[in-house]
Amino acid sequence: MKNYILFGFLTGSLFLVNACAVNPVTGKKQIVLMSEAQEIAMGKQSDPQIIAQYGLYEDKNLQDFITQKGIAMAAISHRPNLQYEFKIVDSEVVNAFAVPGGYVYFTRGIMAHFNNEAEFAGVLGHEIGHITARHTVSQQAKAMLGQVGLIGSMILVPQLGQLAEPLSQGLGVLFLKFGRDAERQSDDLGVEYSSKIGYDAREMAGFFNTLQRKSAGSENAELPDFLSTHPNPEDRNVAVNNLSVEWKNKLNLTNPQVNRDSYLRKIDGIIYGEDPKGGFLENNIFYHPVLKLQFPVPQGWSYENTPQRVQMAPKDGRALMMMTFAPGKTLDEAANAVVQQNNLQVLESNRVTVNGLNALALVADVKPQQQGQASTARTLTYLIEYGGNIYMLLGASSPADFNNYSQTFLQTMRNFKQLTDPQKINKLADRVRIKTVKQTGTLQQALTSYNVPQKRLEEISILNGMSLTERVSQGSLIKVIEP
Repeated sequence: MKNYILFGFLTGSLFLVNACAVNPVTGKKQIVLMSEAQEIAMGKQSDPQIIAQYGLYEDKNLQDFITQKGIAMAAISHRPNLQYEFKIVDSEVVNAFAVPGGYVYFTRGIMAHFNNEAEFAGVLGHEIGHITARHTVSQQAKAMLGQVGLIGSMILVPQLGQLAEPLSQGLGVLFLKFGRDAERQSDDLGVEYSSKIGYDAREMAGFFNTLQRKSAGSENAELPDFLSTHPNPEDRNVAVNNLSVEWKNKLNLTNPQVNRDSYLRKIDGIIYGEDPKGGFLENNIFYHPVLKLQFPVPQGWSYENTPQRVQMAPKDGRALMMMTFAPGKTLDEAANAVVQQNNLQVLESNRVTVNGLNALALVADVKPQQQGQASTARTLTYLIEYGGNIYMLLGASSPADFNNYSQTFLQTMRNFKQLTDPQKINKLADRVRIKTVKQTGTLQQALTSYNVPQKRLEEISILNGMSLTERVSQGSLIKVIEP
């Protein structure tokens, strides 16, 4: 959670009409539920919400690079008339995604994992392909609303999702799942588009192996899983390689670009992993050096940190906790706003202190949608005055599970306190550093020569898109992680 105020989300809905249109890529007629103008309007509505949710990564050189390549590729795409925008969002998750109307986003996490410009160009073409083939529009017709991040895991108690809905309206477009046919088509377009602007599209296949290795070791992601519905990686690599040869011959590309060294130099210094200034988790304690606060995260719970909020949930999805800013200048004003915004019926309200800080504790039920029905969720909320802000820590579960989770909620809320540890306050971000191989040998030997710890060797090998036993030549460039 970064030091931002809460952002107001757009809630206007788009008016949809049945229409038969010609798909720009296939040339065939298809049923769509919105016009191109409505598609563009949806992108314009979603973009500020996406930026508010994740933040932009402030690196002008990288942003100029992605914009330059994106504009060049959009110009040779099947829909060059759209006003495309290309942005790098401040998330460590390795991902890229697109929304209708020409908006394409790459995380700094995926930018850190590319090892040449050709890999980047293949994924860029893949995402532009989702837009040009109107995949996002087709899927949006099937699912107009979605939930964000950990809220999506609330399958056992789906009513908990409504507590976070004010923070997620309009972002459902990010979590649409494309079918395998759509993903294959976007792979094909990624090969076509990247080849047409001069890149070696075979590199795209190699990067999918990096994604597969990376995803195998991660449990959660705040953005949709790039590989969740993609074809089998082996089949995918064969298809991409074969098609890249076809386009190379068709375009007479005698020397397609890869541009490894120039790309690596572009990302030298990019932040890797969580950026401490926006808050970080260490040994199950969340620390925020800028806001100077800390609180524990329950052992074994999933955790997600965005500029909007810190969110936590057990793996079974039967409960939810979040911490964010509360509206209002006083505890009473904040309490009234929280009750109204979340449609709560207060059962208990008490003035308390939390490590010397003034606070208000509320137990409340989410009001049922229909009169006479029982509440589907019970909440415990602590509103805490600290540092000129009022923080809301909210925990929720079904009424039947509330007693089982209330102590866990209290353990986190009652241990909210001021951060004073200078080591945590002054913690530096890890960054990708580009190094020159000192002596020909294996990647493992090269990494060890730069004091990469044994426990991080496999992680850094994935970052380099290589196996630890792969040979690297003296004078070549590799990535390591340093502050």
